Amino acid sequence: MAGPRGDGAEVIPGAGPVVGPGERATVRLRDGGPEEEPPRYAPEWLQLREVADAAARAQDLLDPLRNRLAGLPGRPGQADGADGLVLHDLGCGTGSMGRWLAPRLDGPQHWVLHDRDPYLLHFAAVASPRAAGDGSRVTVETRRGDVARFTPDALTGACLVTASALLDVLTREEIGTLATACVGAGCPALLTLTVAGRVELTPADPLDAEITEAFNAHQRRTGLLGPDAVTVACEEFSERGATVRVHPSPWRLGPESAPLTAQWLRGWVGAAVEQRPELREPAERYLRERLAACEAGELRVVVHHSDLLALPRAAGGTS
Repeated sequence: MAGPRGDGAEVIPGAGPVVGPGERATVRLRDGGPEEEPPRYAPEWLQLREVADAAARAQDLLDPLRNRLAGLPGRPGQADGADGLVLHDLGCGTGSMGRWLAPRLDGPQHWVLHDRDPYLLHFAAVASPRAAGDGSRVTVETRRGDVARFTPDALTGACLVTASALLDVLTREEIGTLATACVGAGCPALLTLTVAGRVELTPADPLDAEITEAFNAHQRRTGLLGPDAVTVACEEFSERGATVRVHPSPWRLGPESAPLTAQWLRGWVGAAVEQRPELREPAERYLRERLAACEAGELRVVVHHSDLLALPRAAGGTS
């Protein structure tokens, strides 16, 4: 990874918020074969962040989601007798979204896990939850490859699309493709943990703002949206008639999160230096001091994210 590490420690490949030159999201909404680019995320990084992700996701979006899902045909007790929810998880990684959400929803569920990395798909399938919140059965299937032509037809029978940490590594066109597919199928979307471009470190350092600005610029390279992704997603879903709700979902990292904080710091500072090489010398000092404070239990970090729930009009015209 480009940029300083500060302590000589090895950075987990793919760890942190860095998108290297030419790298894309694990699941991409564009044409191209699954072998065209290497997977973006290392499973070690995804496992390291899972606890923080689970604590951060916006619980306040669950009630409107449950209300929408409860009214769908095929829910338990519905007259047509269909068998529960079908949920598509885009860029599922190790499956943390399913492990978080499945136990928070009642009724039988079938998860369709999408990722480009066969190892991550295997991990996600093996580690998937087996029971819903009320004890109903949860089943999974995996689909490898890019979502190259993600259309409403791809969501036939789907009740929900989910993704974590995906929107910020997409372009406006790709988010528009996703919104068109979800709205066209009348399928809600719960899109969590999109970076907001704001970080708070305690104690503060004069270089905090400059590193943040350089990192945000790095995220916007090659047409990616980075911290603008939630605003764009709101526009794209709303223009297609969906009701959109956004809620903050910050990581709050203290001494108990030191391993995650250290890896995040290396990735965050490394991306800033890659974007602005003239920061290398002060950034090396900065990173050394931040990692020392982290190891001593003296550093606290808030990494701001946003969760988005888009509720299209259901098939049949109701919203």
